[in-house]
Amino acid sequence: MVKKEALYFDSRDGINKIHAVRWIPEGEPKAVLQIVHGMAEYVGRYDEFAVMMAERGFLVVGEDHLGHGLSVPEDGAFGYFCENDPATVVVRDVHRLKKLTQQEYPGLPYFIMGHSMGSFITRNYLCKYGTGIDGAIIMGTGMQKKALVSSAKKMAAVQKIIHGSSYVSTVLDKAAFGLYNKKIENPKTDFDWLSKDEKKVEEYINDPFCGFTFTVNGFQTLFELIWRLYKQENLEKMPKELPVMFASGTDDPVGDYFEGVERAIESFKEVGMQDITVKKYETGRHELLNEPEWKEIAEDIYSWLSEKLAAVEAADEE
Repeated sequence: MVKKEALYFDSRDGINKIHAVRWIPEGEPKAVLQIVHGMAEYVGRYDEFAVMMAERGFLVVGEDHLGHGLSVPEDGAFGYFCENDPATVVVRDVHRLKKLTQQEYPGLPYFIMGHSMGSFITRNYLCKYGTGIDGAIIMGTGMQKKALVSSAKKMAAVQKIIHGSSYVSTVLDKAAFGLYNKKIENPKTDFDWLSKDEKKVEEYINDPFCGFTFTVNGFQTLFELIWRLYKQENLEKMPKELPVMFASGTDDPVGDYFEGVERAIESFKEVGMQDITVKKYETGRHELLNEPEWKEIAEDIYSWLSEKLAAVEAADEE
């Protein structure tokens, strides 16, 4: 029986409380898997996957980022992170949860999995804190053209001057996501690009904690997280032997229909990352764990984790 518990901890912004969830397996956990969720969603959406992993002995943890889920204060806004250096703060919040987890469960091998915006947070995390983990799963990621991200950053800066950082920017939202349904024949909703499972798309649309439009602050944070991944000096800090698994669908517009995923993989190879696994899912859309075949994808993740866990345990015995 998996036990699920909520906790709160202080954000690195020095103001807010961060909501987090633990899925605790029966008996002693064999490792930790920390989930880093995506944009305009929250960690509770990973419940089925987390339970599946906990039933197999993993302690699964994850937090709602600033401006998301139950980390939004009563007078706060969805899609607003914090005023001072939010792209750094959100990565440090992920690290704070990791440290809190290790205090309560010391000595366990530690893996991290980031989806979508969470994949950009995780890739930044690897540059700063990668030496402290045993493997990372990069899911639903991309590598947008540098010129495109540069222009997006400039557009967001102009929006901030005109409207302020708390302004909910439909202009930036349309510029960023307006074409994401373009390859889907006869889309029924604006979010068909998320999944082939119409029920899951409907659940997303009906969930008040999902699908909200980011503030200017939120978009600036997202663009800055992506921008930092172009900097060679950041990528060089990743531990070269760290195992990394990339998982994306060929019909995911965030990954530019896998071309952007390949650019991200290449950026890892260019700095000498030695242990890269690539899982390419034909016809997979953006949210792989909400696709009809999500259990098969979860099995692939579990197999990879088990393989890397065995390697950690073997190294410990030497």
